[in-house]
Amino acid sequence: MVRSKLKTIILALSVTIMAISIIAFPQESVDASIRGLDMWWEIVFPSLLPFLIVSEILIGFGVVRFFGVLLEPLMRPLFKVPGAGGFVWAMGMASGYPAGAKLTARLRQEGQLSKIEAERLVSFTNCSNPLFIFGAVSVGFFLNPKLGIILALAHYLGNFTIGILMRFYGKNEDQKNSKTRKVSLKIAFDELHRSRINDKRPIGKLLGDAVISSINTLLMIGGFIILFSVVNKILYHLHITEFAGEFVEVILRVLHLPEALSIPFISGLFEITLGSQLTSQVYDVSLMNQAMIVSFILAFNGFSVQAQVASILAETDINFKPYFIARIFHGIFASIYTLILWKPIYEHFYNNDPSPNSIPVSIFYEEAWFLKALTMFKETGPLITIAGLLLYVIVYYKRTAN
Repeated sequence: MVRSKLKTIILALSVTIMAISIIAFPQESVDASIRGLDMWWEIVFPSLLPFLIVSEILIGFGVVRFFGVLLEPLMRPLFKVPGAGGFVWAMGMASGYPAGAKLTARLRQEGQLSKIEAERLVSFTNCSNPLFIFGAVSVGFFLNPKLGIILALAHYLGNFTIGILMRFYGKNEDQKNSKTRKVSLKIAFDELHRSRINDKRPIGKLLGDAVISSINTLLMIGGFIILFSVVNKILYHLHITEFAGEFVEVILRVLHLPEALSIPFISGLFEITLGSQLTSQVYDVSLMNQAMIVSFILAFNGFSVQAQVASILAETDINFKPYFIARIFHGIFASIYTLILWKPIYEHFYNNDPSPNSIPVSIFYEEAWFLKALTMFKETGPLITIAGLLLYVIVYYKRTAN
């Protein structure tokens, strides 16, 4: 009882201080809100919406069960999750966070995953997409497209390592969930047909449900992005970030990392984009040390993404704690992989480059897919967002009118 009351007091006090701080720093709060809104409006919404809608439709039509049967021999021995986890893993890497968590929760609601399997799966499928790593971080912040190779390798190798380790989580789970099913195309097609028949929704309702579910998730994501953008700015102006940075400096000193990276590291714990940007602006440290910090930030996901995941998982019985612990270990592994791969890959292949941090002219050619994608999202992202929201309003109005 005492612990519960103490928690209530801490939460109430924290929210009160935050409200007072927003009133005390109105311009800074508005600027932070606009920054978060721009990110959601231009990049997050248009990049995630198609993936989420298509994923919902694939689940409804039974396609995920079809691939689940075929991928069972790979996913079960490696990660002790059903074959459908392979679909979640691929979609999570392609679309970025929090798609992995959303799809894991959806499969849990469908009964395709047990509670333990879902907790294993969400721990290594909620990751950054290549567009963000190469385009936003490597080119946008560091002006160094070659750095993206190291960051991507470290990030996805860290994810794979977490997946292998999480197979030992929940070892006392019922053995029937650990048996690998027989695999054949016939069985896969039978599962697909059975799943489609069992889902008795007409195609129109299925499409409408996919749109409503996806946009509801994206609205929630947008709210968290804006909220944590404001929180990060308020903590900086209250000098809490600076105070916490002093403790981080001690840890960095022990790890033989530059103390100047403490503030960017703290900011990255809250919001990935800001933390990566601030890290790239610390010029008196080595690029390898910057890459190690950014690798940790990308793997940790930031409290903003973690809050999104917690909100999504709250709709199921999936425990958030394993995911959070996995993020810490993923950050550690990603930083270690960056250190290990730096000399054999970055320095070995680019050692003869007279200006390793410069961008070759070819990076601005039309063939640079990540720059083309970023430009496309900047130009058409808001239009896609408006179209998606209008579609949501139309579908929602028809549902309520009926």
